[in-house]
Amino acid sequence: MARPPILTRPEFEKTMQKLANVPLTLALIDLDNFKQLNDSLGHAAGDRVLRQVERLLSGSLPAGSHVARLGGDEYAVILPESAAETALILFDEIIKHFQINRDADWPRMLGLSVGLAGRPAHAKSSFDLQRAADEALLRAKREGRGRACIYVESKMVLKSNYYPKSQLERLAKLASALGRTEASLLRESLDDLIEKNRGAL
Repeated sequence: MARPPILTRPEFEKTMQKLANVPLTLALIDLDNFKQLNDSLGHAAGDRVLRQVERLLSGSLPAGSHVARLGGDEYAVILPESAAETALILFDEIIKHFQINRDADWPRMLGLSVGLAGRPAHAKSSFDLQRAADEALLRAKREGRGRACIYVESKMVLKSNYYPKSQLERLAKLASALGRTEASLLRESLDDLIEKNRGAL
């Protein structure tokens, strides 16, 4: 069966627009220490690595997925109707496969880092979804590279400081029912409160 073509960045943006109302997971992928490979083995070797990564992604992802090369050694994968937790398991397998089947002459530190974010759980708009996936990718890099990370909302005050346990339990049930994070629901409520009392500001 023929594999779908690797999308360009403009094609990726158009695909994201077409899927604007579809629940999906976005993965942003970056090759760790790719410059080191280019510097030591040359750009032809680097191109071979990129082709191998593209074959691995295209051959390992479920039907209906979209793979795009955003530029350099950066890729994006769109997984329609897929939860971030499901995508995490999938990309853990892809990363391990890449590590096990690496060429002997590749630098030891060459690997794949992946950032994952889901809609609607982590963001509604495509812009916010890409920002969340990028933050998850940066965390994967910070935590040692060669791994996949799901976006985790930060800068939220610890909820247990302000809310009784019964309310937190109801919040958790609501988040689960809506397929969203608790933090996003709290932020939405805060936005509504500010808008409702805009005249007092």
